[in-house]
Amino acid sequence: MTANPDLVRNLHLQAKACEKLGSPFNSALLTAAAHDLEAGGPVADLLAPWSTSDLKKAFDDAVALRLVGGLHDLVLEGAAPALAAAYPSAGRAGDPVAAWTAARAAMVEHRDRLADFLGHEPQTNEVRRAICLAPGFLTIARETGLPIRAFEIAASAGLNLNWDRFHYDFGEAQWGDAAASVRLDTDWTGPAPPVDAQVQVIERAACDRRPIALSDPAERRRLLAYVWPDQIERLARIRAAIGLALELKVEVETADAVAWTSARAAPRVGAVTCAYHSVFWQYMPPESQAALTRTLQALGARATAQAPFAWLRMEPSPENLTIMEVRLTLWPGGETRILAEVHPHGASVAWKE
Repeated sequence: MTANPDLVRNLHLQAKACEKLGSPFNSALLTAAAHDLEAGGPVADLLAPWSTSDLKKAFDDAVALRLVGGLHDLVLEGAAPALAAAYPSAGRAGDPVAAWTAARAAMVEHRDRLADFLGHEPQTNEVRRAICLAPGFLTIARETGLPIRAFEIAASAGLNLNWDRFHYDFGEAQWGDAAASVRLDTDWTGPAPPVDAQVQVIERAACDRRPIALSDPAERRRLLAYVWPDQIERLARIRAAIGLALELKVEVETADAVAWTSARAAPRVGAVTCAYHSVFWQYMPPESQAALTRTLQALGARATAQAPFAWLRMEPSPENLTIMEVRLTLWPGGETRILAEVHPHGASVAWKE
């Protein structure tokens, strides 16, 4: 059977994206996977559920990332020693050629387990995205002068619910807990954010359609599996953030984003209520995007000077999906501003205010 050309192209395009975003190891694996799919190898069997998918469906389902995530999961558990021996780790570069040879064997030996992993939609919780969102919270605090009620939509494991407990390096300016275990830096350009703003979070909550239970070792491992294995600093950050979330007993409610936001995030006198999210909008169907927009606008319409409402998000630009932006809409008034252009993983922030 001839391989689905859109699926082959999806693997090649994701390989290029991984190379561009600093993961040459995953790039090499996905390039090899594309050739294996064309040859009818074990990749074809694993990706059979997408054998008739068009390119958009393959990207929407993040098929390529599911595949490399599943292989990384095997490595993290220690279920495939030959594969693990070829993977990068602290102080050791990976060998993608040897890794691919071991991966093909692992896809046969652990076929059912990998198929199960691929059947679950990817969930990530990129901690460094907090360095894109935190300046937005600082802006909200400065402009309202009120304590913050923070409600994260599509929070995954809820790691970034603790954004005010991290330490940040914004180039020439710093903010946050000097003794924090989670420490974030970025390639910052533009003026400094308002680090002198008084920030007090008096309430925080989060929802996700399928939250990751950090108390479950398998689910913690799944979260780590989607961090690219040659990005050692990202792995260290997320492990520190997981430790903090476990220490603070963070909980993410299982709920639909629209219903939960409507029920939980109504403005309240004496605080600024903020609904926020990062890199989830594109995974919602258009009708859900419209429904959530209407919900947020309705909450904003209820805002007053004593009970303002903010919508803070880090998402692709509606005008150009290749550009990631931080946008803020603050009610009363409802003006939307572009605060920054940012790297999808938080590696750079171009602050505009």
